[in-house]
Amino acid sequence: MRLRTALCSTASALSALALLSACGGSGTSASSSATPLVGVDYPRSDTDFWNSYIKYTPESAKELGLSLKTTNSQNDVAKLTANAQTFISQNVKGVAMAPQDTAAIAPTLAQLQAKKIPVVTVDTRPDSGDVFMVVRADNRAYGEKACQFLGTKLGGKGKVVMLQGGLDSINGRDRTEAFNDCMKKSYPDIKVFGEATNWDGAVAAQKLQADLTANPDIKGIYMQSSFALSGTLQVLKQKGLLVGPEDKKHVFVVSNDGIPEELKSIAEGKIDATVSQPADLYAKFALYYLKAAIDGKTFKPGKTDHDSTIVQVREGLLEDQLSAPLVTADGATYGGVPSLKSGDKSLWGNNIN
Repeated sequence: MRLRTALCSTASALSALALLSACGGSGTSASSSATPLVGVDYPRSDTDFWNSYIKYTPESAKELGLSLKTTNSQNDVAKLTANAQTFISQNVKGVAMAPQDTAAIAPTLAQLQAKKIPVVTVDTRPDSGDVFMVVRADNRAYGEKACQFLGTKLGGKGKVVMLQGGLDSINGRDRTEAFNDCMKKSYPDIKVFGEATNWDGAVAAQKLQADLTANPDIKGIYMQSSFALSGTLQVLKQKGLLVGPEDKKHVFVVSNDGIPEELKSIAEGKIDATVSQPADLYAKFALYYLKAAIDGKTFKPGKTDHDSTIVQVREGLLEDQLSAPLVTADGATYGGVPSLKSGDKSLWGNNIN
């Protein structure tokens, strides 16, 4: 696959200047093996989003001609560390992972680097340490899109609950900070109740229940992931608030993920919007970049040919920020943010078999 962002082989014969000049073409380099063996650690299997990622991964490996070893760290950095040891013992040529604790993963990254095993992180970006590429959507944009949607729907006034993910994760921090910053700047008359949940649906439901009891005039909910979907709908039903958007009792709900159940709930008027996080493209490009690393290719910041942008987030660390559109029932524009209709066939959540 050609990227308009420059890529080139890292042939040792090229000087630094020549390498910079060569970058910009498609670039090819022979792989060390016809079917390189790579390891993929799945971060968890208790959400529809990650189960979809798990489904797409072997399909993408087959398309790219990669052999695959997989593990599941179950949201536990100690298990992820042990799984990395397993991959090293299996002589993998590269590792893809999605560390949920983005601070604690640094020693494991250093160990893989010492073994000259390239790493691609998916969905999350390590707070420190080197990886070949981060495959992720712009998570600050998630918070901003949710803010603009709710701010528009509430007419710039009222109360909303933000069910945060884990603040030990760059994703939870990015979504939280961006949502708060946007609300303060664009909708200062909206009061935000931020609730830490550590990506736990039961905790989210409990805190939402308490907030709605103490503040029955809450009119908006921002769920930072679909982990909170089931519990949120249950709480709204118990409170007599699970009604269509035409009803004055309706509480506007926006989520992040784009799983099939969210798209269905939007169509049914149970929730109002989501940001479609590309589970299919996470799997595809995590393995694409691993193969590129094995083939000796490099990249630099710029636009790609798959509707994304590679950015440099710090010295030596690049992130391919994949497209993650706002999804609504009507496909309208909210606060300057365009959206897709929930039935749009381009959404991966509408193409799960």
